[in-house]
Amino acid sequence: MLADNVNRPRDYQRMDYIDLIQWPAMVATVIAAWLVASQHKRKREVGFWCFLFSNVLWVIWGLYDEAWALIALQVALAALNIRGARKNDPASGT
Repeated sequence: MLADNVNRPRDYQRMDYIDLIQWPAMVATVIAAWLVASQHKRKREVGFWCFLFSNVLWVIWGLYDEAWALIALQVALAALNIRGARKNDPASGT
């Protein structure tokens, strides 16, 4: 694999690192889904923050890859995650 990078333009080599963002984004999404499904309030709270973190990672990758539908989806999901986090907090009155 190292030999492949030797003849590539510098911008293309940089792309490989940004492309790796997909993996922590996917892991954060799965962990968030697991936590949000918990019956414990604190775990659900952490799950919503994990979802928001994964939304940010997916948007970063989407900007790089010009995946506009993915970016729009992540913005919509982030809004739903914020709504869910607020509804999870009984003190918020919602």
